[in-house]
Amino acid sequence: MPKVGMQPIRRQQLIDATIRTIASVGYADTTVGRIAKEAGLSVGIISHYFGGKQALLEATMARVLFELHDAFLNRLQNAVTPRERLSAIVATNFDDEQYEPQIVRAWLAFWAQVPFSPELKRLQRIYNRRLLSNLRCELKALVMPEAVAPGAEIFASLIDGFWLRSATSSKAPLLDEIRLQVESSFDRYIHAWS
Repeated sequence: MPKVGMQPIRRQQLIDATIRTIASVGYADTTVGRIAKEAGLSVGIISHYFGGKQALLEATMARVLFELHDAFLNRLQNAVTPRERLSAIVATNFDDEQYEPQIVRAWLAFWAQVPFSPELKRLQRIYNRRLLSNLRCELKALVMPEAVAPGAEIFASLIDGFWLRSATSSKAPLLDEIRLQVESSFDRYIHAWS
């Protein structure tokens, strides 16, 4: 029987190993055996803690989303105005840690699987709703009411679009330039609709 308190440690080891495995061999070739080997644990441990590969992949995406949300909440502590909170959204989504090659490959692998997995689809919906809600909340204080919902959609698409284009580019993303372009777009939109 495992020691008390080992579950969170083992689960995190397996999630980290899943990210590394996806980064090195891709989603299609990520197997329970490869994940277990990468983690230095037995295949049975995956079944014990997750029940199988799909549940482990879902837990991995949930962890990545939680870390993104946690990073955003940390940035919000220093943001006072609605405009500063919009900048916190941009800074979180285009943070150096989010662009580590392993994390980028994991995100892309998960996005590609969303249409085929109800749980991954649910997690993606949570991410989408959270992003739109955060954008609407801050835009409400900065633009006319009729510009809030369309603005949130535009900026969510801009953020996701920049992220996807930079993540699939053969060149390293220029995060400072991306952040500047999104921030400038916010300023122009706010100016046009305030």
